[in-house]
Amino acid sequence: MKRRHFIKKASLTGVGLAVGSSLVSCDEAKSKEQSAEKTIANQSTATVPLVIATWHVIDATAKAMEILQADGNALDAVEQGCRVEEANEKGQSVGKGGLPDRDGNVTLDASIMDKHGNCGSVIYLQNITHAISVARKVMEDTPHVMLAGEGAKQFAVTKGFEPENLLTEASKEAWEKWKIEAKYKPIINIENHDTIGMLAIDKNGDISGACTTSGLAYKMGGRVGDSPIIGSGLFVDNEVGAAVATGLGEEVVKTVGSFLVVELMRQGKTPQDACEEAISRIVNKPNSDYKNFQVGYIAVNKQGKTGSYSIHQWFSMTKFQGGVNEQIQSDYFNKA
Repeated sequence: MKRRHFIKKASLTGVGLAVGSSLVSCDEAKSKEQSAEKTIANQSTATVPLVIATWHVIDATAKAMEILQADGNALDAVEQGCRVEEANEKGQSVGKGGLPDRDGNVTLDASIMDKHGNCGSVIYLQNITHAISVARKVMEDTPHVMLAGEGAKQFAVTKGFEPENLLTEASKEAWEKWKIEAKYKPIINIENHDTIGMLAIDKNGDISGACTTSGLAYKMGGRVGDSPIIGSGLFVDNEVGAAVATGLGEEVVKTVGSFLVVELMRQGKTPQDACEEAISRIVNKPNSDYKNFQVGYIAVNKQGKTGSYSIHQWFSMTKFQGGVNEQIQSDYFNKA
């Protein structure tokens, strides 16, 4: 309710002024009370703990929530949640069974960030299923942020990770079929460029995030997308919130997408509005070819509010909050 404005006229008597003053005082007190209630409502924390992730990954979010409900922290939750999909051979977007590059090599990228802003990532990692856990080891056990290729693999082995062949028969068959025409083009919402990105808030209100992928299917050997690049594929600021991206990584990198979403939230935008603005930065670029690729963002702020948005239809977010683990279809830009 807008504050009423009382106009005091010079002709009012002393008694009239006193009454008018009393009315103003009463109205101001009421207005301040309503304003305070509105502020509290806007700042109230949503139900925590909570977990959100890109795409339909209810088993992964269930695992993360299991950690959180056992008083675990957000960092453990996102790592363990991502590991579920990395071990899922039927999901050909991350970890074991991921679709290979054009030479038949499954190469993995992953990154992780904790509540302190510490981060670690691995790039072009081969023969190690749980890239997300190797990324965490980089963060916690080295002075570095990123390790790549053979160096990343050697580091993983020294930390007890067992090398194995990640190219399953199903992925090999898909690759052999692809070689017949060898088209190098992302397909919207087909898991040749998918990622699992996960964000969590624990009972203490602390935020962590993780992102893991096998990257663009049939990519050129050595290609790296946005997922292992801190600020592009993933960014966490425990004072503000966190965001993660999925889709065609090259386009996310060009706008440093996840960092952008978090900074927009810092400026006061809701997670939903921030995701929408980040997508608009991509589609409104000069000569943008956005009709031929997909990018999606999910985000959460410190108050536990969430958002998701994509260029095209059918991107979804999995959300586990308040006892409900559900897939939520994202709103999208291209409604033409």
